[in-house]
Order: sequence, then structure tokens, then C-alpha cells
Amino acid sequence: MPQNPSGFADALARGVLVFDGAMGTEIYRHHIFTNRSFDELCLSDAKLIEMIHRDYCDAGADVLTTNTFGANRAALSNYGLVDKAREINRAGAAIARKVADAAGRPVLVAGSIGPFSTQWQTEDAVEEMLVEQVNGLWEGGADFVIFETQPSRAALERCASAMRRVPTVPYILSCMVAGQGESVAGEPIERLLAPLGDDIPPPIGWGMNCGTGPDGLLSAVERALRVIALPLVVQPNAGIPKEVDHRRIYFCSPEYLTEYGKRFVSLGAAGVGGCCGTTPEHIREMSRTIKPLSRKRTEPIMKVAEAVPLKPPAPLAEKSQLGKRLAAGEWVTSVELVPPRGYDLSSTVAKSRTLRQRGVTAINIPDGPRASARISPLITAERILREAEIEPILHFCCRDRNLIGMQADLLACAACMVRNILFVTGDPPKLGDYPHATGVFDADSIGMAAVQKRLNQGVDLGGQAIDPKTFAVIGVGLDPTALDRNRELDRFRQKVESGAEFAITQPVFDPDALLRMLDDVQIHGVPIIAGIWPLVSYRNALFMRNEVPGVVVPDAVMERMAAATTREEQLAIGIQIARESVARVRDRVAGIQVSAPMGNIETAWAVIKD
Repeated sequence: MPQNPSGFADALARGVLVFDGAMGTEIYRHHIFTNRSFDELCLSDAKLIEMIHRDYCDAGADVLTTNTFGANRAALSNYGLVDKAREINRAGAAIARKVADAAGRPVLVAGSIGPFSTQWQTEDAVEEMLVEQVNGLWEGGADFVIFETQPSRAALERCASAMRRVPTVPYILSCMVAGQGESVAGEPIERLLAPLGDDIPPPIGWGMNCGTGPDGLLSAVERALRVIALPLVVQPNAGIPKEVDHRRIYFCSPEYLTEYGKRFVSLGAAGVGGCCGTTPEHIREMSRTIKPLSRKRTEPIMKVAEAVPLKPPAPLAEKSQLGKRLAAGEWVTSVELVPPRGYDLSSTVAKSRTLRQRGVTAINIPDGPRASARISPLITAERILREAEIEPILHFCCRDRNLIGMQADLLACAACMVRNILFVTGDPPKLGDYPHATGVFDADSIGMAAVQKRLNQGVDLGGQAIDPKTFAVIGVGLDPTALDRNRELDRFRQKVESGAEFAITQPVFDPDALLRMLDDVQIHGVPIIAGIWPLVSYRNALFMRNEVPGVVVPDAVMERMAAATTREEQLAIGIQIARESVARVRDRVAGIQVSAPMGNIETAWAVIKD
């Protein structure tokens, strides 16, 4: 069987390696339940394991990891399979080797060895158990061994110690990292990845996998690359699983995982992949986006030169008319107008002028909603400000520009006197009309709020002084019905710490959900503007409920919309529901942002007017 002990190093010389994703997740998806040994399937259902490997290979994976995570004697004893340990490991490697050799391109096989029980076992017995796995994997055709999800420094050292008995087999040590860049035992990443003893054959790389999602590994990767010289492989989970109807489901999208993969690579990671919850779709997106990248180490983007003093930002009330009203606690109203697909802005300006004459405070301008391509929202905002003489609230999406481009646009906002900016991370391109467009996501809304805060203090993201400083009112989003409520609350806290001065919520169809969220975020003292969407039809309600991320339309609302028999009646009910929502939350929010469905400002005005 083709086997190359130097294959890992040779592959790294060609660029970043994309590892595959979860094996256990895919096996479970094929209706194999956890009362069986997943590892034994290498013998009893080799075709299934081969199919999963092929799916990852077709998705672009450069490294296939064998289905032998728990194929050690201690774990197999639970299924009466102790005597099959070496055979299972040999078969697992052979299946992956078969797929790799048929790929028509260089694909490596990593022999997986997971964590192990040491209860009632001597050190020699543990090493013998590990060496048995290593030998079986090597015989089956693995190019190297990867000790995955190791929970502690002691476990890593035990694995490395065992490799003294098989010194010609290349290996990677990969640890499980939980919150704060620590092991489950509380050991810092610097301790986990400390040099090994001189009598131990050195690994060919280090790794971090499992334990947390991509965001949780980001700081750990940065810290790790400061203390190791060997290549680093990063394989996060697909976020943190959530319990939904007794199922544990991962909600991390392929695009989200890929954007963090790009960050890992930019910091210097040599390989990226996925652990629990990741699928071939995650690896396909990661492979398509990351393989063209070169590995390089970068300095943190928010490093500010010590020689440049920060200026005090202007008070909220002095930045804009919206800021003045928010600071004074006055009720604010805004209407959302989506920029046109073409470049004729006359209708948008005329509608804005009408709304100003009726006393509306500001015009909200989305930035490529649902990943659509439209005229520049900044140009739209500037025209509205200049010709309609009403302040815009410019949505600023982090999806389409890198940090340099985003900073340039923020300075352009200052030059155009567009001072109210709502930072949003943005929908992935896959959701829109251009699914093959590349999302950039150099920063999310938290990071860009921090960049704008620096610009308001006279320092750019590279630490260079700018004069004069900017006067932006920093806005962010808030989702009252977020599936992961704790994460939403934590992100909102981070947004406030990064400089947020107001927030606009997702469209609210459940006022009680918003009131509960307000109870939790009122400690931050940031004005909240409620997003209101007047439904125009039952079909519109179905679309909002099923196809707009972050929007929850309760059953009671759906029933009221369905009860109306004509479009006119449905529109009237939609407006009534919106007005009821406003009345319910009015004494708890700073104002409302009302969407104008299909650009109809009369529908929005019907919600706003007293």
C-alpha cells in the first residue's frame, strides 16, 4: 500500500492542508446508533465507512482520518471486541488508504487514536494498548498517527512516551481545548504544548480539536503559535451543540466555520479541519476558500502604536440628530428603505423626503440584505442626507470587504457626514443570488464596532493617527428570539464593550420575547430600538417565518394572518399586529424601526402614525 512517512511535510510544502470533518457525526447520520461500536464498522460495514471517507475526499479534504477513534482495548472491551483491536485498526487504515489512493491527487491518511481509560492499568499496559493501535494503523497504510482529543498534558506525554516503541512512525499530538484556552483540567495552552523530553521521538506537529467551537479556539491558536515551532492543526467543533427535541444539533454553518478557518490560517495554522458536528459540506466550503491561501503569521489587527494617544470621543448628543434624541431619551422613529438593484435613486430620495415631512427621525438603509447585490448603501445614504435632508442610519456589513476596505468606507462615511452606522456581520453569500461569491468576514460586528470606536478617538486600525477624528454613532443588532440566548447576550455585552451606543432588534413579532430580552440587557444602559415589520400577507408571514434568519413568527400571528381571506384584510391585520407590538413595548424602548415592505412607505407610516 502506498505510504509516505514524509508525506505530511511534503504536503505542507505545497500549502495549507485541509483535514476532514467528524466521522462519528456522519455515522450517526446514517442511522447507526450509539449502542454499537462505531469502530467495529470498519469490519462489519466497510462500505459505509468507505462512502464517508469518499464524501470527505470529494469535498476536497487533503487528509482522511481513520474510523478508529475508540479502537483501543479499553474501549472495545465494552463491546466484547478486545481481541479485534489490531484487526479493526488495520482495516480502518486500509479503507481510508483505498479512498486516498483513488483520489487522483495527493491525499494523506491519518490514523486516529482517541483518549483512553487508564483505570486499573499500569503504565506499561497503557503503552502496549497504544502501540497495538499504532501498529495496526501503520500496517493498514496510515501515513501518520494523530492522537486526538487528548484531555491533559499527562495524556499527551503518555502518548508521546508510547511512540518510543515505534520511533519510525510519524505522529501528531492533538489536545482538547475548552474555554479560556485551557484543558478540561484547567491547564493553559502553553503548558499543554510545552516541549517534550529529549528521550521522546519528536512529533511532526501539534493539534487542537474538539472541546469548543471555532470562536473558542481563536485566542488559543494565537497563543499556541507563540510557543511552538512545529506545524499546528486546528479542528474545532461545529459550534456548541444545542438540545432540540432531545437531539443534539450543531448550528455552525459551513461559511461560519470557514471564516474562522481563514483566521486560523492567517495566524499561521498549517492545517484546518473539523471535529464533532462538522460534515462534508463544512469541509467543501473550507477547502474551496482556504486552499488558495498562504500561511502567514499576522499581528493582531487592533494593535495601536503606543506613541499615538487616544482622543476623547465626542459625546453622543454632539454626533448627530439621532444621537441627540437618544441621549435626551426622546422617542425616535425610522423607516427601512432597501436600496434599488439599479442606480436610479430618485424614488428612494422622494420617499425619504415624504417621511421627513411627516416627522420621521431617520431612514434605515440595509447593506446587501440576504446577500443581494444592490447600489452602494453609502451612496444611497449620502443622497438621502443631501437631497431629502433627513439623517440616514447606514447598515455596515462585514461580509464583502476586508479590513482595509472597511476602514476606507468608514472614513468615507465621515467625509459624507453619514454619522449613524449600524454594524452587522451579514448573511453568508450562499443565502443570496450569488452563492459562489466569496465572503470576506475579516471582522464581525463586534470587531468593526471596536474599529469605529478607535476612529472616533483619532486612531486607525493600524495604529496611525487620523485628524480630525470621526463622529460616528455606533449601532449594533440584537436578536430577542435568538436560539442560543446565552450566546446572544454574551455577544451583546461584547458589542457594548466595543463601543456600541444603540441597538436595533430583529423584526419583533413576539413582544414578550423582546421584553424578556430587555430585562437582561438593561444593565448595559444602551438605548434599544425595536425592529417592526408589518406583514402584508399570509405568504409574507410564511416567508418571514421560514426563510429569514433570526426572525421568529409565533403560531398566534400565523393564525391571525391565515384567518383573513383577502390581501386587503391580511394587510390590515399585519398593520394591526405591528401597532399592537409597538404599543406593548413602547415604554421600554427608545424608538422603533419600521420596515417598508416592497418599498411601500404608506404601510410603514400606518404603523408609525398616532
